[in-house]
Amino acid sequence: MIPIARPMLGQEENDAVQRVLASGQLAQGKNVAEFERQFALLCEVKEAVAVSSGTSALYLALLAYKVGPGDEIITTPFSFAATANAILLTGATPVFVDIEPDSYQINPDLVEAAITPRTKALLPVHLYGNPCDMGRLMQIAEKHQLAIIEDACQAHAATIAGKTVGSFGTGCFSFYATKNMTAGEGGIVTTNDPDVAERVRLLRNQGQRERYVQIQLGQNYRMTDIQGAVALVQLKRLEWFTKRRIENADFLTQQLRGVIQTPVVRPGYRHVYHQYTIQVSKDREQWMMHLGARGIGTAIHYPIPIHQQPYYREHQDTFRCCGELSVAEHAAQHVLSLPIHPAVSAEDLKKISEEVLELCR
Repeated sequence: MIPIARPMLGQEENDAVQRVLASGQLAQGKNVAEFERQFALLCEVKEAVAVSSGTSALYLALLAYKVGPGDEIITTPFSFAATANAILLTGATPVFVDIEPDSYQINPDLVEAAITPRTKALLPVHLYGNPCDMGRLMQIAEKHQLAIIEDACQAHAATIAGKTVGSFGTGCFSFYATKNMTAGEGGIVTTNDPDVAERVRLLRNQGQRERYVQIQLGQNYRMTDIQGAVALVQLKRLEWFTKRRIENADFLTQQLRGVIQTPVVRPGYRHVYHQYTIQVSKDREQWMMHLGARGIGTAIHYPIPIHQQPYYREHQDTFRCCGELSVAEHAAQHVLSLPIHPAVSAEDLKKISEEVLELCR
């Protein structure tokens, strides 16, 4: 079976973990600190604060901007539910704006109409590793004096004109097992605002600046040094991982373009292909069964838009939809992700493309 995702972990990661175990310093320590420094360099930002997950990165970033009850955060309905859940957990209101039909990213043409006096921030998602139109979103944010919090959990090392995502506003990344680089779990907040970074550091550590001296309410959202050690090794390999994903994606696109809707990449944008997602016009479940029977793993990212999730249907007073979300709803019914990770071989890619072409016929 060619799996839809496969973490690439080797002896170097194992050795790094063993060194941490032998040291006895298992909680947040020197590996986490060095990883923060290195990740800030990658994103070309002043500050990076490691936390326990991508969800906690989003949540703490929102809290660092003092988002709370009465505030509205504009975001996309087509993402993993954690994007909007983090907003709800602060007591604020997610405001959903429809997406572009080709990139699956939040549609900048629709954002301004969603802004009210209660709007505090824009929270775009660089879905599948494909950057949003940050130029236009930043213009809107500046015009209306809004913060930008980037959900870059799937977009490690993605860029626009050489500028890395997570540096346009305050960025939030995940290191879950299937991400483009992994620590098993974990997250990080990137920012050029030292005040935001300081608030995230306090919030992740029980509100303590120094041990046993609590200056505000916080929780435990720390990254362990075991995770930090794995993340440091993975970070060194990230560029190789990324180039492999791009090469694999380019091959599939060359084979499938014109036959089925393949991923769209704007000029000057670096799509890092956390997922390689096509659109299937009909019988998607049969496609999945056919490909699965031939040893090709697939997945749907994501089958239910956030505003249609059971919890959100039951709590419709907690969010707002700005206009129809028909593009997101259509995408949820038709998208299908194919294996693209670095472990996919040339033979695998040939098999995937041949089977997809056969289904198209």
